[in-house]
Amino acid sequence: MPLTIQSVISRLSFRQLQVFNAVFKLQSYTKAGDLLGLTQPAVSSQIRQLEQALGQPLFEYVGRRLFCTLAGERLAQSVETIFTELKLLKSDFAALDGNISGELKLLAVSTAQYVVPHLLREFRYLYPQIAVSMTVVNRATALQRLNSNSDDLVIMGMVPHTKPYAALPFLDNELVPVSPSGHPLLAKNNVKADEFLTQDLLIRETGSGSRLALEKHCQQHKLKIIPAMELGSNEAIKHAVMAGLGVAVLPKFSVLLELELGKLNMVKVENFPLKQSWSVVYPKAKHLTLSMQVFLEFIEQHKHNFTKSIIGGL
Repeated sequence: MPLTIQSVISRLSFRQLQVFNAVFKLQSYTKAGDLLGLTQPAVSSQIRQLEQALGQPLFEYVGRRLFCTLAGERLAQSVETIFTELKLLKSDFAALDGNISGELKLLAVSTAQYVVPHLLREFRYLYPQIAVSMTVVNRATALQRLNSNSDDLVIMGMVPHTKPYAALPFLDNELVPVSPSGHPLLAKNNVKADEFLTQDLLIRETGSGSRLALEKHCQQHKLKIIPAMELGSNEAIKHAVMAGLGVAVLPKFSVLLELELGKLNMVKVENFPLKQSWSVVYPKAKHLTLSMQVFLEFIEQHKHNFTKSIIGGL
């Protein structure tokens, strides 16, 4: 006999959904129990009651491995929506009381790691009750997580146009040619780009934002890139240049201190620096939480002052 919505609601509890969500994400009754402070039999009992209420099996064992059924997969989608709405409701109630709180999960590409903490310093001062977390990844991972909507907001350059994303540019990202101290090119007032690019060029891995920007620039100006060495981070490239292994094109914000101390030097190369913008990016269809809205408003209102405040903080 089909269950009516009233009968389902009367037999469900949020505790059951919480237990289900833990088992679904951890793929283990024991781990879910450890997370929630329950015994394994208590977890099994909650899942069994939930299955009886819904009239569907949610998990099954194949051998010794636990698998989620199709009904369980569908329930997981609904549970995610329910818990998200509860978080939004909590934030809305806090806002009605004049307290803006909640969570904000930021994802930043590695080139932005030098500037985002300086933005968060003022943001956290204004909104101390918003719990902010930031994960730093390479561009390829950032694109994957942006596509899967895994984070609240993504901070990156070169916004992809393959899908409908909203983007708020907030800070210029200059990519500058640098060399170690004493390099012969430093004696020249105007270095040809092709001459610079043949000076043992150190470059990021394929797919990184800074490399894509350089490749695009070289394509537009019919220049050829012949990397002497590929490295997996701007930090690695920066130290490699200081060690005398070659030259590079790096985000200016990432080398400000080294430039000031004379450990690195900017080379005067034609048609450089390259100019991009860092942007806050998210899917256009995304439901913005109050914390996300507040952060975007903060960025919009303060973006004209970020350069000065970041340089002053470095």
